[in-house]
Amino acid sequence: MGARTKARKAALDLLFEADQRGLNAADLLAARLAAPGPGPVIREYTATLVSGVVERWTAINDALTTYSHGWTLDRMPAVDRSVLRLGAYEVLFSQEVPAAVAIAEAVALAKDLSTADSASFVNGLLARLDEAKPTLV
Repeated sequence: MGARTKARKAALDLLFEADQRGLNAADLLAARLAAPGPGPVIREYTATLVSGVVERWTAINDALTTYSHGWTLDRMPAVDRSVLRLGAYEVLFSQEVPAAVAIAEAVALAKDLSTADSASFVNGLLARLDEAKPTLV
């Protein structure tokens, strides 16, 4: 597993935990950076991803809601919601990786961590966001 893949997984873990605990992900990230626990060290790219998602939170949620065709964010499995927020940030706002790579990484996370249908749902929604990117950004 590559360094960026590990960083994405750690970012997903933070976003998911914040979602489940009703916390701001930036506050959770700051707390982990200030007082690292026994877990893995938070990589720079993990912090970049979490901070980016939080900074673009409203735009990401609006895009996901608009293009999810009948699925509200609250109705999505929590893991999918976090994977999609992370993937949407990379697809729409990050200049660090090509959209195809960001989508493939998000699909892999969904395949490993969520339901049997999640990978295709994540793939389809992020692909729609990539297509609509010129009108969204």
